[in-house]
Amino acid sequence: MASRKQAIPNDSCGFGERPVKRAKVDDERQASTSSAEPSHGMEEITGAARPSEDEDEDEEGLGDEVESGQSKNEPRASDLYLDTINRALLDFDFEKVCSVSMSNINTYGCLVCGKYFQGRGRNSYAYAHSIHDDHHVFINLETAKVYVLPDGYLVSDPSLEDISFVLNPSFTKASTSTLSSPSHLLKPSYDLSSKPYLSGYIGLNNIKRNDHMNVIIHSLLHIPPLRDYLLLSSFHGKESELVKRFAALAKKIWNPRLFKSQVSPHEFLQEVNRASAGKFRLEQQGDPVEFLGWLLNRLHKDMGGTKRKKSSIIFSTFQGELRVETQQVVVRPDSTGSEKPQFDIDRDIKATVSPFLFLAVDLPPPPLFQDTIEKNIIPQVSIHSVLAKYDGVTTQESAGQLRRYKCQRLPQYIILHFKRFTKNAFVEEKNPTIVTFPLRGVDFREYLDAAPTHPPTVYDLIANVTHESVAGTTRDKENTIWKVHLRAAGGGGEGEKWFQIQDLIVEETRKEMIFLGETVLQIWEQRATNANSNASMKMDVDRR
Repeated sequence: MASRKQAIPNDSCGFGERPVKRAKVDDERQASTSSAEPSHGMEEITGAARPSEDEDEDEEGLGDEVESGQSKNEPRASDLYLDTINRALLDFDFEKVCSVSMSNINTYGCLVCGKYFQGRGRNSYAYAHSIHDDHHVFINLETAKVYVLPDGYLVSDPSLEDISFVLNPSFTKASTSTLSSPSHLLKPSYDLSSKPYLSGYIGLNNIKRNDHMNVIIHSLLHIPPLRDYLLLSSFHGKESELVKRFAALAKKIWNPRLFKSQVSPHEFLQEVNRASAGKFRLEQQGDPVEFLGWLLNRLHKDMGGTKRKKSSIIFSTFQGELRVETQQVVVRPDSTGSEKPQFDIDRDIKATVSPFLFLAVDLPPPPLFQDTIEKNIIPQVSIHSVLAKYDGVTTQESAGQLRRYKCQRLPQYIILHFKRFTKNAFVEEKNPTIVTFPLRGVDFREYLDAAPTHPPTVYDLIANVTHESVAGTTRDKENTIWKVHLRAAGGGGEGEKWFQIQDLIVEETRKEMIFLGETVLQIWEQRATNANSNASMKMDVDRR
């Protein structure tokens, strides 16, 4: 190679050599033109008309040949277009498909207008867009690399790091360790319009009628083990698209550097629609409990879970065991019609133990009549009265069978489903009964079949999903509103705050107002064994 270089004149454009910087210094260009060969002149024209990466390299090696002010202050070719980037138009929440071909292969985002295009070659849609619309800066939506088109060269500039972080947020164990602590409330973030927001407690777009899925997304992504698992994940292998998109949505919701203080779940819900074969759609109102059951089981399966205990983060977080005892109902000849059937210890009792992901809680029947001012008499019951179903003593009769329930093993997080809706042959009825509950300190020991030496079974509320619709006992899906209450800085005392989120509306709410809604779903967190029962003490929810 050395001998080959010696055969090439000093002013030619050889394999490893570069000519003096004639395209930018007029005096040198005039001096070299007289001695240059015609072929070198053509290279000179090409170099002047089409800035390339080679020219950027030449600028760095000019040294004393160019005046100091000219070499240091003259912008690089890649810098000429960076000021055309419009961060206010960038939105990476939607499905990453080309706006022309609708393909998701090799997709680029235009950093000027925010649209998605496929490819960056001469025959690609992104290349055509760069010429026709004069938009030149594009980002690869998978690798986050930025290119200038139509020239096609790579841009590496520190000012683009915020865009890459919004596209692909990343977290560390240190950054996730404080998300459930009071210190998180002291670190507000700011979007492009300088509007403050608290990461994790931001609005989700109700694209059409997906608010019943929004409340489930928020509830699950505030469960610390599942949240941290998704935030620290780096899925590039066999994981399903549903798991990848759910993790991406979690990272966006907890991103402290958003351009706008809201997130659209569109990309994740599109995959939900495909994975559920159209059962859960954006444009159709549905039941959040039904969606939760499907999502937990599907995530468990897609994460490689099996029937074994703790075979996935879903089972290790939410799965418990329930014992069900059943006995055939026998009517005694001497019994009166008003007697309730009871278990007979002299006859066989069939007992089975089965796993559960959430416990269904029955509500007392609503009143049949209205009061004098034509308003429903709404009864109130305590949470302990409805949880008595699982005390192992209370019996229920159904289809000629007596049943009683008791938990054999409680999970770290208990999901309670309050059965408000029942269907009959004509209409779906709603039970408006209000359930009263404390926010902290519910002891589930009475509902657990365990020895006295069993560790404490005290739980604190972490998420509460409520249903709002028109007054009455008939369910009105068209005018239904779903809200979720989320606990922030969960340690009890003055540092604990609660937020109410309804689609894009996020507001702090008073603790005593939470139980007034028609609760449909709750998630309770087991209190750490080293936590003091005093409400003024902080609960260490970050140690896992």
